[in-house]
Amino acid sequence: ERLVESGGGLVQPGGSLRLSCAASGFPFSDYIMSWYRQAPEAERELVATIMSTATTKYEDSVKGRFTISRDNAKTTMYLQMSSLKPEDTGVYYCNARRYLTAYDFIDYWGKGTLVTVSS
Repeated sequence: ERLVESGGGLVQPGGSLRLSCAASGFPFSDYIMSWYRQAPEAERELVATIMSTATTKYEDSVKGRFTISRDNAKTTMYLQMSSLKPEDTGVYYCNARRYLTAYDFIDYWGKGTLVTVSS
């Protein structure tokens, strides 16, 4: 497995969790890294992205609450989640992408880690 997520679990509303994505088998620092999530009976959605330059982007609903980061030396990506809400519940997936051309890219996915926000 090239990407392995960890850190999910059950947390109360308002709580925090830190997800990790351990990468191996590819040049991590060259890849755009992202977190996606999929709520029950919903489409998978992009949550946050961090470029190889460390530039970050966030989905509007998580801005100010989630922080994405990467440690290229440890080939690991993180997602610090705070002020969690029930609507943050879902399976969180790690994605690694490298563009070969403007339209072709290599994609790796992890198997996901479940985050449940409930009282």
